[in-house]
Amino acid sequence: MKSTGREGVDDLIEYLDEGRNHFFTAPASVNHHLNNDGGLLQHSLNVCHAALKLRELTLTMRPDLESQLTRDSVIIASLLHDICKADIYRPTRRKRKDATGLWVEVDSYDVDYSNFPMGHGEKSAIMALWAGLDITQEELLAIRWHMTAWDLPMQSVEAGKSLNTARDLHPLCSLVQLADGIAANLVEFGTDGKENF
Repeated sequence: MKSTGREGVDDLIEYLDEGRNHFFTAPASVNHHLNNDGGLLQHSLNVCHAALKLRELTLTMRPDLESQLTRDSVIIASLLHDICKADIYRPTRRKRKDATGLWVEVDSYDVDYSNFPMGHGEKSAIMALWAGLDITQEELLAIRWHMTAWDLPMQSVEAGKSLNTARDLHPLCSLVQLADGIAANLVEFGTDGKENF
């Protein structure tokens, strides 16, 4: 993030590490990918690595998109796509069956949306703004719409049209969405998610 030299990066990092925000120690999910301490940070790094690789590949096929897929924008949008999760997880203990079928207590998390009950993508975009980051419209839209179809069933027809318009106008939206899927469903599948590209 600091490599972008973007105004407000230091304020953003401080914001993500204070108060109810636990970006650097939160899990990425409760029951799915990287549901362990530090999982959110690792997932964000995995998405960023995937996004940078996708950018390189895309630019070999479409060099004309370089100005729309700048390295700085890819880094910012991919690292911040899930910052909304920094304040929703609370440690707890749950009972689960172990490999032998016995019930055991394990560390887990509860989800609490009461701090700021805003939708997933829009909350991340708003948090980046609140933190004081100098962020572009394209980056905000890529963060907002990174969930694409996963977010739409609970949205309106107008939201679907907004998503399609954002993707048509800004290739960064599709790139971040693809990178998120690659990280969560391939890089982090069946592992601790700590692979580097």
